[in-house]
Amino acid sequence: MEKFTIYTQAKSSLGGKRSDTLTGVVASGNLEILFERKGEPLAVIVEVMTASHGYQHVWEAVIKDFVERVSPGGMYISIHDNGARPDTVLLRLMQGARLMEARS
Repeated sequence: MEKFTIYTQAKSSLGGKRSDTLTGVVASGNLEILFERKGEPLAVIVEVMTASHGYQHVWEAVIKDFVERVSPGGMYISIHDNGARPDTVLLRLMQGARLMEARS
């Protein structure tokens, strides 16, 4: 397992009132993502634990794209990956952000 943390800044805080949410499942070719509302309002901290070594630059590109699209400020995001493709990672991140913004 490879583990690293990506720190970045968003333009604004992610809306909604939920304190946390979980999306995806760790299974063959997939991943699990936990969103938690904590930290500075514009900070985005992403902790990645992955079975695929040597792809940190790809993770950084996907996280950058996600932050530019959604602006998830104030989020601590934990990712447990089992070989998901970058498009699946972005899909799960987008799902998690929308769940955080949901009213219930």
